[in-house]
Amino acid sequence: MCGRFTMTTNPEALEERFHAHLSTELVVPTYNAAPSQAQLTILNDHPETIIRAAWGFVPEWADGRPDVKPLINARGETVATKPFFRDAFKKKRCLVLADGFYEWKRTGKSKVPYRIALKTEEPFAFAGIWSMVHDAQGEVHPIFALLTTEANTLVSQIHTRMPVILKEQDEADWLNPSLALDAAQTLLVPFPADRLMMYEVSPKVNSSTFNVPEALQPVA
Repeated sequence: MCGRFTMTTNPEALEERFHAHLSTELVVPTYNAAPSQAQLTILNDHPETIIRAAWGFVPEWADGRPDVKPLINARGETVATKPFFRDAFKKKRCLVLADGFYEWKRTGKSKVPYRIALKTEEPFAFAGIWSMVHDAQGEVHPIFALLTTEANTLVSQIHTRMPVILKEQDEADWLNPSLALDAAQTLLVPFPADRLMMYEVSPKVNSSTFNVPEALQPVA
């Protein structure tokens, strides 16, 4: 499961990295992104534009149903077959932009938070799926879930699962609606451990209100 991540890269670097336009009014760095919040995404129906979508997915057939709760993650191993996710996996894949994510290691009765990021500290994209739903005011807006896979050898030191980080050369394929579904499934694998770094951070990140630059700092 992935329940928090970071996105602090400047807009010019994001536009260059993802070859997509980012409106300046959308540029708000987040040091502790949490479910239900709107985050930067690239949807496969407009791959040239970076937009904001809310984190928490329900399928479009469940739009407006109070008995269906949003899910923030979908397992990559079953996303193609679970009725809740399979239509979005076929037709509505997205990139969720980030430059790190948090995971917690259980130690006795407590959990210790860690941040995982590329060693280069560059931005990257999680594999996601999306849909469109109506809000309480009747407005239509996009929502998403992150896909997860088994942890690589680095992340497995603290947790059994990790979000799918796409390799840069695979991002266009993930967004391609013509990509065969079995080929899309092959992209949902653990990111190479030797390209990542991991370090302990303050337990203050346990609260999503701790959304400040200090959240990124390693524990001394």
